[in-house]
Amino acid sequence: MTSSRLPGKVLLKALKGMSMLEFMINRVKRAKLIDEIVIATTINETDEPIVDLCDKLSVKYYRGSEDDVLLRVLNAHKKFKSDVIVELTGDCPLIDPNIVDEIILFYIENNYDYVSNSHLRSYPDGFDVQVFSTKLLSQISSLTKNKYDRENVSSYIYRTNKYNIYGILAPKELFWPNLRVTLDDKGDYLLIKKIIKKLHRELGFSFRALDVINYLRKNLHLLDLIKDSRTSNAPYQLIANGPRD
Repeated sequence: MTSSRLPGKVLLKALKGMSMLEFMINRVKRAKLIDEIVIATTINETDEPIVDLCDKLSVKYYRGSEDDVLLRVLNAHKKFKSDVIVELTGDCPLIDPNIVDEIILFYIENNYDYVSNSHLRSYPDGFDVQVFSTKLLSQISSLTKNKYDRENVSSYIYRTNKYNIYGILAPKELFWPNLRVTLDDKGDYLLIKKIIKKLHRELGFSFRALDVINYLRKNLHLLDLIKDSRTSNAPYQLIANGPRD
């Protein structure tokens, strides 16, 4: 709730009577391979409305440090005895449950320490999914005190070259690494709200990333809303040369 660029962003209105966070939860619930949703928020009094929303929706939550996000996420999963962490950030209300399932399945069926579609950027920013084990995160927590790692949870995994990691590339129709549909400032909010209004009216909560991309390709003028949006500072993120075959 204390975002400096867009205060209270996760509880901004998505639909009548529904916040962005509740909208995202409704999307995540459609992922077939997600066993449990846990909101990892802070002990700050300002985040009490997030806890109230979790209670209203019967969604589990954990409250921890605002600054040490790695420890907050780790303790959340220890509390609920998770084996596998599917990390989704609260600024991705358009998250596609089909992409979530694809990345979880790839992780389960292969022998990688970490699988994501975000450390190697090919999907638009806003459909980010990371999958790794609670055991690995616990090990990492004991290895790094670096402020960037503590704030970004998984960065130590993909920046150190110590682990067996895999980047899921977008197919051709979803390849748009320079597009942002993540909720970070006012322009992002105005764009995402327009996308939700259009696609939810036509397809409910089940619209896909492809629907978002097709809508924006047909209405490129909408991207003017985010022309002044802050570019994400992700120094260890790579941009893919092209889509998967």
